[in-house]
Amino acid sequence: MLPEAFKRFALDLAEASGDFIRPYFANPTLTVETKSDLSPVTAADRGAEELMRARIAQAFPDHGVIGEEFGTDRGDAEWVWVLDPIDGTKSFMTACPLFGTLIALLHRGQPVLGLIHQPILRQLMIGDGTTTTLNGRAVRVRPCASLEQATLLTSDPFNPGTFQKGPAFDRLARKARLVRTWGDCYGYLLLSGGWADVMLDPIMNPWDIAALVPVVRGAGGIITDWQGGPAYPASSTIATCPELHAQVVAALNEG
Repeated sequence: MLPEAFKRFALDLAEASGDFIRPYFANPTLTVETKSDLSPVTAADRGAEELMRARIAQAFPDHGVIGEEFGTDRGDAEWVWVLDPIDGTKSFMTACPLFGTLIALLHRGQPVLGLIHQPILRQLMIGDGTTTTLNGRAVRVRPCASLEQATLLTSDPFNPGTFQKGPAFDRLARKARLVRTWGDCYGYLLLSGGWADVMLDPIMNPWDIAALVPVVRGAGGIITDWQGGPAYPASSTIATCPELHAQVVAALNEG
């Protein structure tokens, strides 16, 4: 059973990291650097992760940490925090609020708690695999009977062709009622809050995925990898309402 103290601590961690990130957003002095994998990073990314790591070390010295910016410490511990201080740095650096901080807690290697925090819009979503709330209000995925009625989201329309079957994604996207790139973690917040029906990413890292699993499941959604396999660990993600999941997996893997 997940200790209530861990959930309270995670909420405090989200608020503290949000307070740190907020002054950097839309700040004309923000400097963007390029990492070795060609992804962008800023002082907000690094500083927020450093802040969260320090608080975890102080509160739970026997817990492990996996973070995007500073790697893994005690990754084999019973309890491990997984941090993505700014998921959607490309949005963040262009003053677009479609980003968020991801905080997850693993127990024996599987996510049992996840948070998506949008500090500019002040939206805080937390899920434990059974329930999910947004700013304290319970949320659920909305029912959607067919792809033709669905709102489909993805982070980058070019990535399916680079990392999965591009033509299959294009056919699926043409069937959907609405397709938008309201992506990164914010797309999963929209799905779990009942504002979208399909959210998918053909390439992912552990820190991108871990928090999403308890959030989506707690809202009644289904989350797997691109082929319909286990959601975590994985290198891709599909999240949908229950009615659409099998259809989406089949469509994305045609041919």
